Amino acid sequence: MRRLTSSLATLLAVALGTVVLAAPAHAGRRAEVFPVTGNSTITLTGHGYGHGRGLSQYGAEGAARQGLTWQQITEFYYPGTSWGDLRGSIKVLITADTSSDVHVLAQPGLKVTRLNPRTTWDLPTNGARRWRLQPRGASTLVQFKVAIGWQTWRAFGGEGEFSAASKKIALVKGGTTSTYRGRLRSAMPTPGSATRDTVNILSMEQYLRGVVPLEIPATWSPDAVSAQAVAARTYAAAERSHPNAAHYEICDTTACQVYGGYDVEHPAATAAIKATARQGLFYDGRPAFTQFSASSGGWVSAGSAPYLVAKEDPYDGWDGNKFHAWTLEIDDALIEQHYPTIGDLTSIEVATRDDNGEWGGRVRAMTLFGNAGRVDLSGDSLRTELGLKSSWFTFTVTPTSARRG
Repeated sequence: MRRLTSSLATLLAVALGTVVLAAPAHAGRRAEVFPVTGNSTITLTGHGYGHGRGLSQYGAEGAARQGLTWQQITEFYYPGTSWGDLRGSIKVLITADTSSDVHVLAQPGLKVTRLNPRTTWDLPTNGARRWRLQPRGASTLVQFKVAIGWQTWRAFGGEGEFSAASKKIALVKGGTTSTYRGRLRSAMPTPGSATRDTVNILSMEQYLRGVVPLEIPATWSPDAVSAQAVAARTYAAAERSHPNAAHYEICDTTACQVYGGYDVEHPAATAAIKATARQGLFYDGRPAFTQFSASSGGWVSAGSAPYLVAKEDPYDGWDGNKFHAWTLEIDDALIEQHYPTIGDLTSIEVATRDDNGEWGGRVRAMTLFGNAGRVDLSGDSLRTELGLKSSWFTFTVTPTSARRG
């Protein structure tokens, strides 16, 4: 374990909660060392919310307030991309439907389709309140529910899906019901699988209606919402070109981008989607990987593609962005609870940053030292573990009492 000297500078740093610079084990940037002695309050001061790559949603709103168009906003955050046409359908995994059946409310014009060979049947008006696709091995049972329980109407081999004349279907997920446009498929994760996933298949433009209002406030400036629509459309197309699985292309959570179906649609977001209809970004002939996050904090972070560049963001810091700069106070015991192998926390060392912005930017590598050991981690790891808004932060340590016995 690295130990700190008892120099006057160190003692003053402990008393004032300031940083001590120490030579790191590797050449290059000097490490920042934040000594922790006794019971202490650790104040994290940071910038931004999220990974900071690509479009900043708060930055897009700030840019729109300064008069930039949605095309200009998009080109600022994804430099080097070109415009192109994106259309077609997309397959979305509905993660909240954890059962193997696809259970929907009865409605006029409800249909069921066997996928192979493709055959569609109109479901009868027989007093049923609900219908479901129930797997039985590699086959599918089409069942309806009446007062006496579930009854089988038809059975066929392979996968099936529901559709409706209204183009909208109410899906029952546990004790809740959500409405989706397009079709709802009982999809096999692997050929012949007895378990199924619920997959929503619909057009890209309809899909975006269930995404954009959940990713950005729909009542923000129209150009900001339109820029988000372009980013979301392009992101979905990039995922479609490299599907998450054989039976779906994208999920409906923050692991992909959030999708809530018909129930979350908002007229202002729909207008922004229509204003940018089928417009997307390409790089090297393929849909760009248009990552986005809530706030860049004033610096966009570099990503894995040439158009995801690190650059200063002059639009992110408008008055309404509460995430441009933030603070969080925690007790040193919280860190010890999350990293119990270190024992009693004695210091925090930041070894490397990305060299962009205040304090040298986002934390790349850091170490927690304690009287029982050390933990090496990234800034993103600490962000995830402690629920921080971003990996762009620094520390102030304020002792509150003598060290615990």
